[in-house]
Amino acid sequence: MYRIDSEANRITPLAVKRFSELKISERDHLQEWLENAPEAFGEELLFIQKEFDGFDDTRERLDLLALDKDGNLVIIENKLDDSGRDVVWQALKYASYCANLSRAQVIDIYQRYLNQNFRPRDSEPLNAEEKLSEFLGVEDLKEASINRTRSQRLIFVAAKFRKEVTNVVLWLSQFEIACQCFKVTPYASGDDLFLNVEQIIPTPESRDFMVGMAVKEAEEKSVTDELRNSQRLRLKFWEQALEKIKHSECSLYDNINPGKDHWLSASTGISSVSYALIFAKKEIRVELTFQRADADENKFMFEFMKERKADIEAEFGQPLIWADLPERKACRIQYAKAVDGYDEDNWPAMIDWLSEHIVRFEKTLRKPLKDAGAALKTRAG
Repeated sequence: MYRIDSEANRITPLAVKRFSELKISERDHLQEWLENAPEAFGEELLFIQKEFDGFDDTRERLDLLALDKDGNLVIIENKLDDSGRDVVWQALKYASYCANLSRAQVIDIYQRYLNQNFRPRDSEPLNAEEKLSEFLGVEDLKEASINRTRSQRLIFVAAKFRKEVTNVVLWLSQFEIACQCFKVTPYASGDDLFLNVEQIIPTPESRDFMVGMAVKEAEEKSVTDELRNSQRLRLKFWEQALEKIKHSECSLYDNINPGKDHWLSASTGISSVSYALIFAKKEIRVELTFQRADADENKFMFEFMKERKADIEAEFGQPLIWADLPERKACRIQYAKAVDGYDEDNWPAMIDWLSEHIVRFEKTLRKPLKDAGAALKTRAG
């Protein structure tokens, strides 16, 4: 890794350091850094416990325990300068212990983590089920698969991996045991310290292939699985709703097919910014979602439109919900109505409401959104 000197038009190497010489510890430093920067692993992870020792008949404890977006438990072991010889065996033991954790136990583990590490903003404590539902993208946590059989993943973190460790990790991967190795290297430039986190097993290229194969297998399996009752209801609802909307003034959904999710998205013409209709158990809503890969771009367009909030809401005729979602990359503008969504007798009125309000919503936001997109291009240029 090099430092760029723009004035001299030269690069100079940063000094590679060892964690031990920097007096950096595994628990107080590396573990704390990774817990608060899950993006270092190249994916969205939700940490649900650290220094977890809730195993029966053993006093062993694992470093970090997380969930991925598919509801799989991720066991993370940190080893600083040297991985040691036994880290794989250690992690496999933890994975076997975690394999027996039920949904209720996972929720309880996360609730204790929230209680221990996060002070509530108001009198109500943070709710693990609500946070898990939001992270997993489901309306009801009962719809999410959590810690399925043979779904546990292993992540190893160290500055140096011994050959006996990498060989075993590669061998385990052949048996569809998801293992990753991340090499962490500290650098120094004067008093400034830097940390490079690099996935070395599997390589990004092979990981993409493996993920692609896993997605393909999941798709093939889903064809034969029976849809849950909630999914059948959604599909039936969207079939009726789209039939109504496609005969309205709204053209956003002319080429959209009904699905089994609780949302139905349509393009705005701006990349990764979409309109959505939401059909939930307790409410329906229309929304505009900013979900570009760059969180700053989402915030910029959201704030650009929020500065025009008074004019937008005056034209729409109702106050809107401006959700900046500070803990996530995405931002949303919403308008909602409380309903008993799973009572099919209510569907005609709900569909009329969605059809009417998506037309008003899109007409109101069309020009401000176009101006926000143009402003973003100007800023980038």
